[in-house]
Formats: sequence, structure tokens, C-alpha cells
Amino acid sequence: MRLHEGENYMLSKFTKFLAVPVLALALSACGINSVPTAEEQAKAKWADVESTYQRRADLIPNLVETVKGFAAQEQDTLTAVVEARAKATSIQVSADDLGDASKIQEYAAAQGQLSQGLGRLLATVEAYPDLKSNQNFLALQSQLEGTENRINVARRDYNEAVRQYNTTIRTFPDIIGAKIIHGAEPMEPFAATTEGADEAPTVAF
Repeated sequence: MRLHEGENYMLSKFTKFLAVPVLALALSACGINSVPTAEEQAKAKWADVESTYQRRADLIPNLVETVKGFAAQEQDTLTAVVEARAKATSIQVSADDLGDASKIQEYAAAQGQLSQGLGRLLATVEAYPDLKSNQNFLALQSQLEGTENRINVARRDYNEAVRQYNTTIRTFPDIIGAKIIHGAEPMEPFAATTEGADEAPTVAF
């Protein structure tokens, strides 16, 4: 049965109407949207990691000064923390560096060294009862403890976002868009590089 001109026109319009969502689904299935979405999610989680570590760094000068007021004889330990903080804050990892294993490892190592230094500093507090009961120190202790918890959560969330992104760009059909359109490369998870660096320093007494 032949279709009239009007029927042909309506059929053509209907076909084009259907083609739009079908095309959109096809593009989505090839990683057009899923790859950049996963990438931006991982980058956002990395920003959270950096901000929590920066918050810890911001607490350290006051912590060092407070301890110094009660335990000036712990100068070597205090100096080590100050130096570790300076090194840790000097290493920056941009969102574009998240595929560079050496930069992630350098950042993690510096933060791990600072964690170890803080652990040693806080361990010395046991010998100074007046410091342990000082209100300023207690407030800093509470803030540091909360920050260490946030660091652990931020690292965990970042690693999960990286896992999802890396899975997306390696899995069919998203791998098509990842390779051909986005040129996507795997990202590096955050892993401790020194013994004990993945453990928050003890801040409770």
C-alpha cells in the first residue's frame, strides 16, 4: 500500500522525533556524558582531600605555639613538625595531575611525614599535665581530631570516585567515548607511602 504525501511527511516527522532520544541514549552509552561526569566527581573529591589537609595545616602553628609555651624543651620535636608542615604545604597537586602517580605519591608521602611528626609531638604531651589541661590545647586537640576524621573520609571518598572513574573509562561501551572523544586517562588513588602514614595521629588523652 502506497502512502500519500501527507502520510509520508508525518512518518518522516515521527521518525525524526524518535531519532532524538535514541541518538541521545546512544551518545550517553558511549561515554559522552558518563566519562566527564565521573571525572568531575573525582576532581571534586580531590578538592575535598586538599581542603581537609589544608585545615590541618592551619591548626598546626597554634598547636606548636601552645605546646612550646609548656614544653619548650621539646624543641627538636616542634621543629620537625614545623618543617614537615612546610614541606607538606609546598607540594600542590592540581586536578590535571591526578593521573600522575609520582605527584600523588609525593603529596601522600609529605602528608604522611607530617602525620608522623604530629603523632610524636602529641605523644610528648603525656609528660606535661598542665598542657594536657590547658583550654587552648584542649580546643586545638578537639579540632585536630575532627580534622583527622574528615581527612580519612575525604580520602576514602576520593578513592571511591577514582575507582568509579577508572572503571567507567575501561568498560564497554563507555570506553569508546573515553578513548576516541575524551582521551581519558586513569587517575591515581591516594595511598599511604610510609608505614603508619594511613593512620591518624592519636589526639585523645
